[in-house]
Amino acid sequence: MRVVWAPLALERAAEIARCIAADRPAGAARWIDRLVQIVATLRSQPRRGRRVPELDRDDVREVLHGEYRVIYRVDARRVVILTVRHGRRQFDPRELRSDDA
Repeated sequence: MRVVWAPLALERAAEIARCIAADRPAGAARWIDRLVQIVATLRSQPRRGRRVPELDRDDVREVLHGEYRVIYRVDARRVVILTVRHGRRQFDPRELRSDDA
């Protein structure tokens, strides 16, 4: 299965990495490396994440990366990483439109 990143997800991941890097540059690099590893697992296990509780849709799922939620949509041919957000923040359904990757 192909994995693609929506522009919003790339922006959010970069923003989070910049925040981490302000105090711990090496920590930011490790965070990004681990994020890429987690997302790569979705190629072979696209449904491994749980349903996003705010939506309860089978095609919109999430995996956790530390304090962050990696929210993605699964269809027949691909996984679209929609956004990365802090675990305390609720998913905004408008972010479903960010899958124009």
